[in-house]
Formats: sequence, C-alpha cells, structure tokens
Amino acid sequence: MAAMKKEVKGAGSVGKVVAMANQKGGVGKTTSVVNLAAALAKMGKRVLVVDSDPQGNASSGLGVNCRAREHHLYHAFLGVAEGGQVICPVEGLDNLFVVPTNIDLIGVEVELMNTARRERVLANFLGSIVKDYDFVLIDCPPSLGLLTLNALTAADSVIIPMQCEYFALEGLSQLVRTIRLVKNSYNQDLYVEGLLLTMFDRRNRLTYQVAKEVKNHFQDRVYDTVIPRNVRLSEAPSHGKPISAYDPASSGAVSYGNLAKEFLKKQTKKKVTE
Repeated sequence: MAAMKKEVKGAGSVGKVVAMANQKGGVGKTTSVVNLAAALAKMGKRVLVVDSDPQGNASSGLGVNCRAREHHLYHAFLGVAEGGQVICPVEGLDNLFVVPTNIDLIGVEVELMNTARRERVLANFLGSIVKDYDFVLIDCPPSLGLLTLNALTAADSVIIPMQCEYFALEGLSQLVRTIRLVKNSYNQDLYVEGLLLTMFDRRNRLTYQVAKEVKNHFQDRVYDTVIPRNVRLSEAPSHGKPISAYDPASSGAVSYGNLAKEFLKKQTKKKVTE
C-alpha cells in the first residue's frame, strides 16, 4: 500500500508535499522554495508554497504583504482559519499560490505545547487542500523545532539544500538523523528526495571537495543541477519576485529552471519503478 501511495503522489495527481529543510541558516532554503516553485508553475504545474518560517521571507519574496492580510499560517495552526482564508495567489504568476506567514508564527511552539498530536497539525491542515495542487513546497525554519517537525510529518519527501562548505557537512549528518527519527516515529513514508548544492562557487577549490564528498555519500540522491552564487538571485526578493520573473536570463533563473526539469524527471522515474 505504501508503494502505491507514493506512486500516485509522485505522479503529481493528488499533490505531493515536499519539505525544504536544513537547520543551518543561510543555505538557500527560502530561495530554493520560491524559485523551484515558480519554475514548476511556469512549466504548467499547480504549486502551493507554505511559508513555515516565522521570518516570512518566502511570503515577501513572492510579493505578499502579510501585514495587510487578516489570516496567515499562524491562524491555520491554531485552527481558526481554513485553507481558503489563508491561501492567496501570487500576482503575475499563473499556477502559483502561497500560504503566507509572519513573526506571529514563532508563538506556535508555546501555544501548541499541551495539544495532543501537535506534530500533525500542519498535516491535518494540508490534508484537505493538497488534492488541489500538483506540488506543495514547505519552507522550513532554520531549526529542528516543532515547526520543522510538523513539516516533516506532513511531507512525502525532503529536499536538503546545502552550501558547499566544511561546516555544512556537520549539520547535514544531524539533519539526516532527525529525518530518520521522524520517519520511525511519525511518518514512515518520508524519504530524502534529494540534496541540492547551493551558492556554488566555481572559483573555490573547497566547493568541489565538499560536492565530491556529498556525492560519494549520497550518490544519485544529489541533484546534478547546482545553484551558483548569483547577484541577481540575491536582488530578486527585494522586488518581491522569483528570479524567473525578475531576470529570466540570469544564471540563477537558468539553474532553477534546470532543477525543476530534473525534479520532474525524478518523479516520472519513481512512478515507473515504485
């Protein structure tokens, strides 16, 4: 039964939930969620971004002003708002939607402290809406707290973005242990979708050493596509646009377009083999 469930979700027919997770900050989680989602939407997939980081950078990076909205993810966690009240379309981008958030979300860990099955709140919320999308991408906070636990419990798979530097390897082993614990305790179908190398600096020898070590350990689960250091990628969020809308000819836009193609190709392979 588990294999059949993955096959259908991998096809994108009832919605596949993917968490973008790494407890280390500054590795490109939000950038990757926003730009992979936009690239998939541009390819005709219906995509929902769930901004589960209290900093709200995925929301602002998609041009959503949470202060102007009555409801956001915090209210969904508390059970006082439903999908239709918190989901909003991304202006100028067909097929792309977002559940925005703001700093209020940081209070969820305290407010749900005595709630039974608190690790499943996000899964329950997404359960009624995931069927409306091909893919749901969750932007996790840079921590391994309750918000990340909810994301991993709700997800079918995890993409791990990591910067090509030595300390990233130490954080990676801790994250993999956490994913294994969540899989054993809360979500037996959870698996690592892939590792994404970000901020790739072709002039730095250490970049290639770290990439080689990661590929030796994780093999075909490392995406062939790497995301380069790119000034235009850094500029795009300040304009409230993904890179494909801000500068479609930039190396960052090309890379995320290639990542979307590789991501979809892996889904097709899963459908055939599982």
